[in-house]
Amino acid sequence: MTRRSASSHRWLARQRRDVYARKAAEEGQISRAHFKLEQLDLRFKLLRRGQRVLELGAAPGGWTHYVEGRIGPGCLVACDQRPIAAGAETRVVVGWYGDTETDQAIAVALGDMPVDLVLSDMAPNISGIRSADQARAMELADLALEAGIRWLGPGGDLVVKLFQGEGMDAWLKQVRQVFAKVYQVKPKASRPDSREVYVVARARRPESTVADVPAQAHDSGYDDSDTLGLTVC
Repeated sequence: MTRRSASSHRWLARQRRDVYARKAAEEGQISRAHFKLEQLDLRFKLLRRGQRVLELGAAPGGWTHYVEGRIGPGCLVACDQRPIAAGAETRVVVGWYGDTETDQAIAVALGDMPVDLVLSDMAPNISGIRSADQARAMELADLALEAGIRWLGPGGDLVVKLFQGEGMDAWLKQVRQVFAKVYQVKPKASRPDSREVYVVARARRPESTVADVPAQAHDSGYDDSDTLGLTVC
């Protein structure tokens, strides 16, 4: 029998103490992230039936499952390199957002038409080097903002996971140039000791363009055969 490391024991102990981790297990939710989006939605009324939604960093599917239950006969395109637990009506794009092939697959799935809401729960793989992790997190935030500018119609909303630290203030300044109202929120379901916050940016200004924020490409694990069979919203 393989012995667990000390870090594994600490993680398991934290999970047992975590109210939302226990609640997710009890309710059969895919992950505790379900409750973060639920709390944001209850406060800001983000989701409604018939919406078109693009979700980035969708694995393992906690947000995906919640969105599916809220938009009914709408359109959800969920993107991640890792496996996503998604319903039959959700269009899953396998790849990292920012890679050319992945972006093309998203365009196919959306029929090159705008969406009402862009959600990003993208987060970097933690190296333990705080400055490097924060820089990577801000690159992902740039990608999420670029997605909002590219895919949101006028008046559309953007929700992005951020980590408090260097680069956040400058990023928020960019967001305020693109959206009419910008809020920083830490849902109760976020761990109290985490630097994680969510930015809810509302009502995209019609004059903003994709040129406002340069895209950041990163290494692709994408197989463009995955575009085959994608249905269009």
